[in-house]
Amino acid sequence: MLDDTLKAQLQQYLGLLRQPIQLIASLDDSETGKDMRELLQTIVGLSDKVSLDTTGSDARKPSFVVARAGQTQGVRFAGLPLGHEFTSLVLALLWTGGHPPKVEADVIDSVKALDGDFNFEVYMSLTCHNCPDVVQALALMAVVNPKIKTVVIEGGAFQQEVEDRQIMAVPMVFLNGQVFASGRMTVEEIVAKLDTGAAQREATKLSAKDAFDVLIVGGGPAGAAAAVYAARKGIRVGVAAERMGGQVNDTMGIENYISVLETDGPKFAAAMEAQVHHYGVDVMNLQRAVKLIPATEAGGLVQVEMDNGAVLKSRSVILSTGARWRNVNVPGEQEYKNKGVAYCPHCDGPLFKGKRVAVIGGGNSGVEAAIDLAGVVAHVTLIEFADQLKADAVLVNKLKSLPNVEIHVNAQTTEITGEAGKVNALRYKDRATNQEHTVALEGVFVQIGLVPNTEWLKGTVDLSKFGEVEVDAKGHTNVSGVFAAGDCTTVPYKQIVIAAGEGAKAALSAFDHLIRH
Repeated sequence: MLDDTLKAQLQQYLGLLRQPIQLIASLDDSETGKDMRELLQTIVGLSDKVSLDTTGSDARKPSFVVARAGQTQGVRFAGLPLGHEFTSLVLALLWTGGHPPKVEADVIDSVKALDGDFNFEVYMSLTCHNCPDVVQALALMAVVNPKIKTVVIEGGAFQQEVEDRQIMAVPMVFLNGQVFASGRMTVEEIVAKLDTGAAQREATKLSAKDAFDVLIVGGGPAGAAAAVYAARKGIRVGVAAERMGGQVNDTMGIENYISVLETDGPKFAAAMEAQVHHYGVDVMNLQRAVKLIPATEAGGLVQVEMDNGAVLKSRSVILSTGARWRNVNVPGEQEYKNKGVAYCPHCDGPLFKGKRVAVIGGGNSGVEAAIDLAGVVAHVTLIEFADQLKADAVLVNKLKSLPNVEIHVNAQTTEITGEAGKVNALRYKDRATNQEHTVALEGVFVQIGLVPNTEWLKGTVDLSKFGEVEVDAKGHTNVSGVFAAGDCTTVPYKQIVIAAGEGAKAALSAFDHLIRH
């Protein structure tokens, strides 16, 4: 089940346990049940602070609870928490055993303050790189607050539940039997949804902050690099971001960042955030900017208004709000989002095992998604608007070699249809003949590029016809004291390494602005 290297690492982690814990298992005779028994016995064999009770009688089998010794409530894992979720299991063991989580004290306090009965069920897949954040957030909440119960369910092991609840995207969270949220979420975001007064308290706290020398809006590679470069100048730096790491969190493999041979998006994002914190930057996460007020209109300091009502002030501002997946904007897309319409093949692909899907988009992202999905689903139909695929030749050749892939170029998607609340077909028009076609399927993956997150800047800074912030060679915008970097700008080639470089450049330009004004 676990190789020797993984066992050695796990044993080292279990050495951090401060108090005994027990694993209470509800097993069956399935292959997953046998594998679970082997996994739990391995864990018990690595620490004298862990015991195993196989007399559990939970309705979900196989499953097990990680609980403190003498207790029966804790974090329950239904199915095997391996793959991306192995880290979630290790953290649940450590936290239950008294090892302190690396979470700010005020966040822990906010979780402890939640009052009510909260029964969370989170569905995940072992290949989903977005799921661990949600799983770990809910696991932590269950460990910290006894009024919170969390069950982590591996969709592949409980296919009937997935079908019955029409779960077609992960992570998917239910609270007290009702849909609570889908997609990546942090502890802070979950608490904010449960505690309606949290946003106003946070806004008051942010508005009371002293003015920054450099305020960075956005926490992706450009924002993180800008923060590090600015902080190293010894000035007061803040980062306000919807989520630290930005779109990098949704990137699977990174193999072209110089000096880093291979990593994945979540690890890269975590490393960026750690470095930003290392330099003492004031990181304000889960903050969405809605308005920029130039210094000339705000009494000498640039102001940024946030969605929660907070107003942050700074002598200079760097815009690094990045970009997001572009929608195909056809009837049915929004209606069936997470009900067959998906944007992350790595996360949601396993939920379509043995089914028919389409990929919209013939660039690198679309062709890579089709190749990935072809190994999981029954059949892939790739739809490309242009008269040829735009992806690299090596990817196109690989795609064409797959027996369960059909390619349609010069094809315009016109509608995504559904029945009983989920996708059942995609319609497209042959642009050469104007003939309409219908493809029966269960899933549609949209992979047609990015759109900059700049709508909130219209009328304040100059934007290109594509909505990108117009910048010069040094990252200046048309507004004095306001700079921009990364995927939200007119700089070509949207790559992590380029965004990081542009962020560093913008920080140096902002510092130059400060010393000259």
